[in-house]
Amino acid sequence: MNRHLWLLAICQGLFLTNNVTFIAINGLVGLSLAPLGWMATLPVMGYVVGGAMSTALVAKTQHRFGRKISFQLGLAVALASALLCAYAAIQKDFWLLCLATLVAGYYNANANLYRFAAAELAAPAWREKAVSLVMAGGLIGAVLGPNLAQQTRTLLSAPFAGAYIALAGVALLSMIVLALIDFPPPPPKKAGHGGRPLREIMRQPAFVVAALAGSLGYGVMNLLMAATPIAMQQCSLPFSDVALVLEWHVIGMFAPGFFTGHLIKRFGTLPIMGVGVVLNAGCIAVALSGVDLHQFLVALFLLGVGWNFLFTGSTTLSLQTYTPEEKDRAQGALNFFIFATLALSSFASGVLVTTRGWALLNYGSLVPVVLTGAALVWLRTQHRSGRVSS
Repeated sequence: MNRHLWLLAICQGLFLTNNVTFIAINGLVGLSLAPLGWMATLPVMGYVVGGAMSTALVAKTQHRFGRKISFQLGLAVALASALLCAYAAIQKDFWLLCLATLVAGYYNANANLYRFAAAELAAPAWREKAVSLVMAGGLIGAVLGPNLAQQTRTLLSAPFAGAYIALAGVALLSMIVLALIDFPPPPPKKAGHGGRPLREIMRQPAFVVAALAGSLGYGVMNLLMAATPIAMQQCSLPFSDVALVLEWHVIGMFAPGFFTGHLIKRFGTLPIMGVGVVLNAGCIAVALSGVDLHQFLVALFLLGVGWNFLFTGSTTLSLQTYTPEEKDRAQGALNFFIFATLALSSFASGVLVTTRGWALLNYGSLVPVVLTGAALVWLRTQHRSGRVSS
């Protein structure tokens, strides 16, 4: 582990500060400004739709300019879009807020590549641990994000406008930290050796399962997390309780990063991902048992740990499916699947929680959880039959 990995972990933490704050406040600001209640999570959806729309552009900028310049471009967009969100909140302009979060999606797509950059900053034998360590940097966001939202929500006359201003400062700080990181140069381009077509890469069973598990695991997490602030408000719980639940949820997402890599090295990728599926099912069981503070708290914590195991595992699994020459197109495709799923889950969370309630939302989450578990079992049978190298 080297200095650059630790700095990248800090950037990951500041990125998650942005994401957690967005999750904590975008739905509530949207609920106060939206023409109709079911539109409340459209600003949350805008962030991930913007990410999905930006994946191809991000892949091209990463390929042309390299990691460092591309990441800095993402942070510049983060700073500008946060200021635009603040202006929209002050002007009480719902559609401008949605547009601002859509633009912010470029940063989302860009910073989601930090985990892949981590693998490039470490020796091959340490790739799993490097990915896990940088993911653990999200603990900064676990603590800073909810508290930032809580402390700045009344800073200006418009609710939460001060939080958006604070996020512009977070983006500026991240630009300074990123400037201190030296990323390895891209592999030299060889004539006629651009790697396999994306279609061929995507046909690999390991790639299929990595994309499916990463997307559905992230989708379930986002579906429940985006709906939680609204569900808790419907249950007459104060925003301080919302901030506490989100803080422990994000701790669950990233604290395991200090040891998930070790677990994957010892037990294998698929068993750890299987544990993530079981934890997601446990989250749903707790959420369906009641709507008191402790039930939201435990359910969201389990959801966070389950997401960590699934997402770190799927990232590690995907590393074996492409060569350095193929990384930009393969990583772009993986992120596109994730963002497309997040867009659907963000929209569904607002519609379901405001029209059908918290319980039905959780019952619906069982479907992608079961599908993810089935995909892991299928890949295991492929390994055992010798059709896929282990």
